[in-house]
Amino acid sequence: MPAPVWWLLCLPFVAGAFLPLQAGINGQLAKNVSSVLAAAFISFFVGTMALLLLVLVQREVPTLAALKTLTWWHWSGGLLGAFFITTAAFAGPRIGAMLFMALVLAGQLGMALALDHFGWAGFREAPISAFKIAGLVLILAGVFLIRRG
Repeated sequence: MPAPVWWLLCLPFVAGAFLPLQAGINGQLAKNVSSVLAAAFISFFVGTMALLLLVLVQREVPTLAALKTLTWWHWSGGLLGAFFITTAAFAGPRIGAMLFMALVLAGQLGMALALDHFGWAGFREAPISAFKIAGLVLILAGVFLIRRG
């Protein structure tokens, strides 16, 4: 496989950097509207409007025929996003950005290990190795150290 272009490596880094910022913003939003769920709704509404605008501008509106081919799990991504946003707005301000993100990273890497190993959700199969497990253990050790600090 050829090496990815530099910007393809930068995008996930920047997206990851935005996660603790998003959690903090949504936590403050929840405080100001006195509701974690309302804050998550506002966050998703703003994101939905931004994506709707982009879809319309790019003329990438899916056809009804394409929508009819989707299965239940194709629709679950939005639910998973809602769970994350709500959890971030609730837990992030209570446990701090560093611990929150370390736990998010540990959860992401644990799931990524399974997704790659089994080739689930469209990922290419990449078997679990001792190095991958060691990396995950080091992340978990980091969670422990951050919690102690």
